[in-house]
Amino acid sequence: MVDHAKLRDPNAEYTMRDLSGETMGLTSERGGVRDAEITDVQTTMVDGNYPWILVQVYTDAGVTGIGESYWGGGDAEIIERMKPFVVGENPLDIDRLYEHMIQKMSGEGSISGKVISAISGVEIALHDAAGKLLGVPAYQLVGGKYRDEVRIYCDLHTEDEADPQACAEEGVRVVEELGYDAIKFDLDVPSGHEKDRANRHLRNPEIDHKVEIVENVTERVGDRADVAFDCHWSFSAGSAKRLARKLEEYDVWWLEDPVPPENHDVQANVTQSTTTPIAVGENVYRKHGQRTLLEPQAVDIIAPDLPRVGGMRETRKIADLAEMYYIPVAMHNVSSPVGTMASAQVAAAIPNSLAVEYHSYQLGWWEDLVEEDDLIREGRMEIPEEPGLGLTLDYDAVAEHMVEGEELFDEA
Repeated sequence: MVDHAKLRDPNAEYTMRDLSGETMGLTSERGGVRDAEITDVQTTMVDGNYPWILVQVYTDAGVTGIGESYWGGGDAEIIERMKPFVVGENPLDIDRLYEHMIQKMSGEGSISGKVISAISGVEIALHDAAGKLLGVPAYQLVGGKYRDEVRIYCDLHTEDEADPQACAEEGVRVVEELGYDAIKFDLDVPSGHEKDRANRHLRNPEIDHKVEIVENVTERVGDRADVAFDCHWSFSAGSAKRLARKLEEYDVWWLEDPVPPENHDVQANVTQSTTTPIAVGENVYRKHGQRTLLEPQAVDIIAPDLPRVGGMRETRKIADLAEMYYIPVAMHNVSSPVGTMASAQVAAAIPNSLAVEYHSYQLGWWEDLVEEDDLIREGRMEIPEEPGLGLTLDYDAVAEHMVEGEELFDEA
């Protein structure tokens, strides 16, 4: 048990007993765990099916937090730029540090884009560090737990993604062999009937081809799994409406991102024109951006990407706003185990969680990056009770799979 009297005493040595019964001392240079300071922030990029940017926050209490920012280049340089804004600060002040980074990086565009994903990576690492310092799982820091495990939906791919039969066969295989009861396919695939893809207009033969994919997959999978389809912002408003209406007779879990992401008035018009559920949100930043989707009910399902949208607490705030409109949350996710677990921790703590995406089922070493095993079993991710995210990086595996030219950060 945590001695709360000691926690209130900044000069007391703090001792935490974890679930296995082992004891470790946590003492900052200034004394109590509540007075811990951030001493460094480091990054390393891993060459997965996406380039995953892992973040570590170091403290003078001997505790290190791990996080992840959204994939791609640029985040490491931004995090290096932000380091002076958090070093020397208390890692428990997550909200204050988040807002501090937003304000300090306003000149670099901190309301969206790579700056927000970089801030998200640090914010996730702060939750991991704070959970370890306080001896509680990360979900406890964002409100407590609604569920012990989170549903995972698997994003599927085939060698020929335009082949309806191949998609159906892969869907059946993943459901039967891997145990998923929620899957997703891309629908913005070539049909062979395109005349000019730049204008976003779908000719009837193109729509018929997409309907054929949906028909084959949903009929073969049947009631064994929910099936969603992703359009990646590819179609005009009129084409999206025609496609969505054609899909109304099929058991589609949701149609994702059918129109470009900038104009939420158009998105609302598309969503409200069909009974096919529409999911949007991965390309929208912070609660302010998601608000303009949620308030006009421009979506049926909101799909924020946690390491991109602003981190764990920001995603919780988005979920709270969505709950006001009775809209479920299906988190987009292309992360390593770190970002995936951060998403699952928040999904466990919100009432309106639908599922969290998993994008690496064809990558044989995804789980090797951490010491824990069987993170996803039968389409579910169990939420660990260990402090923080409940993950331990395998530094040898991280080093093995680093992007060429990257340097391994210091081990915890």
